[in-house]
Amino acid sequence: MATGTEPTQVNTGVRGPTRATIGSRHLRTDRWWLAPALTAGGLLAFIIYSTWRAFANADYYAAPYVSPFYSPCLAENCEPMKGGPNWEIFGSWWGLSPALLILIFPLGFRLTCYYYRKAYYRGFWASPPACAVAEPHKKYSGETRFPLIFQNMHRYFFYAAIPVAGILTYDTVLTFRDENYEWGHMGLGTLVFLVNIVLIWAYTLSCHSCRHIIGGRLKHFSKHPVRYRLWGWVGKLNDRHMLLAWASLISVGLSDFYVYLIASGAFDDPRLF
Repeated sequence: MATGTEPTQVNTGVRGPTRATIGSRHLRTDRWWLAPALTAGGLLAFIIYSTWRAFANADYYAAPYVSPFYSPCLAENCEPMKGGPNWEIFGSWWGLSPALLILIFPLGFRLTCYYYRKAYYRGFWASPPACAVAEPHKKYSGETRFPLIFQNMHRYFFYAAIPVAGILTYDTVLTFRDENYEWGHMGLGTLVFLVNIVLIWAYTLSCHSCRHIIGGRLKHFSKHPVRYRLWGWVGKLNDRHMLLAWASLISVGLSDFYVYLIASGAFDDPRLF
């Protein structure tokens, strides 16, 4: 029998008629908001920094180092890089920063990444803000409508991320030259680039799409021992996908900042040999 004291129900989400009629928004007593707040702060800091550097169109090359934000450089207005990824596919008509031509691929790969979706869904959109905490949105359509339907393009961005990582590997090899393009030398920047490319490859290969492409559709692992072994290796990386996502994000930003310091004259690259 109704007593007239039941909480008023809203026919959407966790307040729907089939859900428990709990008056409180949640029953958590810990600092559940800290993780999404730190995530939002970290991503926002990188967004601000990378936007500044992408539009700066300056201080991105100091032989033998080229910023990963500007590689490969596809416009005619790129700084000359001897032996570097300086391909003038876009002619003189492109007057903006050449970084805008290439960053769309690694950016699209990270934006559609399964981990990053969770990170910014919770950090920026509060969808949901944390486990056992109701989201403030009245409707939920998942990733079936514009613009979130584009999240389904993650696999195609993975295909684009592979050659980009390959080019950054080439850039890392070039760091074993000195400022006069002589081989057999190594500076502090070489170590910075080596750490960065290892993390870039580890993050790229730990991708869920990569794991599925390698072995996700196999029905009989015994018939494909090589792919099964590769699938197992990628699976171990996939267990650390979140850690690799943050580590590679920080490393690519630090690599760009290191090049900026050298190119702007604020810092001289120490030569190890």
